[in-house]
Amino acid sequence: MEYRRLGSSGLKVPVLSFGAGTFGGKGPLFGAWGSTDAAEARRLVDICLEGGVNLFDTADVYSDGASEEVLGAAIKGRRDDVMLSTKLSLPVGEGPNAAGSSRSRLISGVEKALKRLGTDYIDLLQLHAFDAGTPVEEVLSTLDTLVRSGKLRYVGVSNFSGWQLMKSLAAADRQGYPRYVANQVYYSLVGRDYEWELMPLGLDQGVGALVWSPLGWGRLTGKIRRGEPWPEGSRLHDTAAFGPPVDEEKLYDVVEVLDAIAQETGKTVPQIAINWLLRRPTVSSVIIGARNEEQLRQNLGAAGWSLTAEEVARLDAASATTAPYPYFPYYRQEGFARINPPVV
Repeated sequence: MEYRRLGSSGLKVPVLSFGAGTFGGKGPLFGAWGSTDAAEARRLVDICLEGGVNLFDTADVYSDGASEEVLGAAIKGRRDDVMLSTKLSLPVGEGPNAAGSSRSRLISGVEKALKRLGTDYIDLLQLHAFDAGTPVEEVLSTLDTLVRSGKLRYVGVSNFSGWQLMKSLAAADRQGYPRYVANQVYYSLVGRDYEWELMPLGLDQGVGALVWSPLGWGRLTGKIRRGEPWPEGSRLHDTAAFGPPVDEEKLYDVVEVLDAIAQETGKTVPQIAINWLLRRPTVSSVIIGARNEEQLRQNLGAAGWSLTAEEVARLDAASATTAPYPYFPYYRQEGFARINPPVV
């Protein structure tokens, strides 16, 4: 397993990490993802550790905290062998302080997460969404207190826009608070919006990407084909409305190239889709999920090899989309590109 630094921090993370969204299985979304119990989870953790994957990601909203509880049970007795990443800020109740990133919410959220995970520290805490109602200075000062107390080691964000992340980083620099070193982002061959603004920001500011849903919300599993209905048993029947939008024609164009490369290389469609991400700038780790041992072992096979330059070029061409304003001139017009060349 290859390890990379998480952004500009000193923390090294595996290029593949494990997402525990399938643990617990409560509610219409997470119940459709999976319902892995503690015994099954422990087996999946065993396989991950055997393969060098020691970073496990969850969130307080995953199955109403059950994901954290199951993950905590699965790593019991081997805390020093793993790194734990969790997220908070999304609503966990109906009360006025049950959502957001206020001092009250952060402190209580961290304490509850520590209890569910069965640990006294979290390796990486990420804010699950930007809280426009709380001053960034309040957020950062609270995170600073939690880091200094030893309850958090690193901090990051998820689902922030470019200006929200940059405003937070500037405030951290101004006040001497911990900087965000991770940005957990949606990025896939059928969702490349990350490249327009957040990727250049990550390169400039030393923020590493942790990629969620690398298979396009389950569309790049090798089971979706042009002109065919979604297969029975696909979680898309229940979860498509919760996930990022995907242009169907673009999806089928990408799948056809993935199929061709799979036949040429002997790799699976998911392995190729994930390996493409591992070649992208700023990507520190790609978060893989699995409902069973077979899926996990297949996804672990995405690392340890590289697509050729020609294969990457074919995937790039099939998945390319027009950048939104104000970015498209930098990709189309020589004068703009000379001033500020595109990252990819």
